[in-house]
Amino acid sequence: MAAIVSTVKVRPVRKDNPKPPRVSVEALALSLPKHAWRTITWREGTNEKLQSRFARVRVRVAPIRGEARFAEETLLIEWPKGEDAPTKFWLATIDRNMSFRGLVDIAKLRWRIERDYHDLKQEIGLGHYEGRGWPGFHHHGTLSIAAYGFLISERERIPPSAPHSAARIEKICRSQWLSTPRRPRIRPQRHVPNSIATIHRLLAVAIATTLLRCQCCARRFPRNRRRNL
Repeated sequence: MAAIVSTVKVRPVRKDNPKPPRVSVEALALSLPKHAWRTITWREGTNEKLQSRFARVRVRVAPIRGEARFAEETLLIEWPKGEDAPTKFWLATIDRNMSFRGLVDIAKLRWRIERDYHDLKQEIGLGHYEGRGWPGFHHHGTLSIAAYGFLISERERIPPSAPHSAARIEKICRSQWLSTPRRPRIRPQRHVPNSIATIHRLLAVAIATTLLRCQCCARRFPRNRRRNL
């Protein structure tokens, strides 16, 4: 699925007309009947549910005049209530039988991906790698994503309002094999022993020390290297 501008030219797919006129996606959206639009909610917002009006049409992209030789695609259009014209357009090469809600979820997935990437860089430490080799960055990214996945799973199991939820995560991290004398104690971030940054770092170290092989290249880690992570 790709976002497009309103001036992209397409030909709508119609059974009764094998060669319909070539129009812009905005003009096509404005010509759709009222029953073609549906109000769909895609997720819960901070204060209220996020919803808008959407329509979808099967089209063929026609960037130049002449016959459209491109395969059929689904054009998704968003026209929020109160706006004078449609605001967003997407082209998707998905199964034509996909549900309307599923199509909107994919279009709106960009916000979640950007939010995850921001958390990975700011909280987990994905952006802390300063090496120059691809294997090293691959290893660093693997551990960061693994630690983030563990945090997400813990967040799903423990409600934010539950008592001592942060203490439970810290107890998991400070297991016996993490507090051996061979390993120096990790300095708490910002002088707060139970800070999120410290817990994230502990999780990354905990996962790294349990790996026997690299999850990217399958190379076996030396025993002393695992112990000193």
